[in-house]
Amino acid sequence: MPRIALDAVPVRSGSLLPEPHAATMAGRHQKALGDAGGLTQFGVNLVTLDPGAASSPRHWHREEDEFVMVLAGRPTLVEDEGPRTLGPGDCAAFPAGVPDGHTLLNETAEEVRLLVVGTRAPREVGTYSDVDLRIEIEGRDHRFTRRDGTPLDEQGGQG
Repeated sequence: MPRIALDAVPVRSGSLLPEPHAATMAGRHQKALGDAGGLTQFGVNLVTLDPGAASSPRHWHREEDEFVMVLAGRPTLVEDEGPRTLGPGDCAAFPAGVPDGHTLLNETAEEVRLLVVGTRAPREVGTYSDVDLRIEIEGRDHRFTRRDGTPLDEQGGQG
């Protein structure tokens, strides 16, 4: 079994999202463990949220399942039914095609660490629940549009 040297996996910070949405993810850092291990069918990421950080804007996936396990800290999971606090060992699953947007927020003074696993569909559409934004992904290419598929305006898709 090939061992992944965690210290050798680069940390990625920031977001692909257009502004002003990318700013919501300041303080989110991830290590792409699945990529480091050569996995192609699903992604495995170690995500760290600094105090005050969010995992993403609330979103849901049309084609990809997503699974999260809390390794450390007490993040707040926000879904359509409202917020709830999770702790170490708690897990959440987000099946593909269920239009219930989710995000994890670190509203504490301590770091939050998450293991995030998701399938990699050849084509994917992610919809952001609280803003007029979606992402269309094909392979490694992506583009952002409004939820109805029309191009973003010059303000980066506010709406």
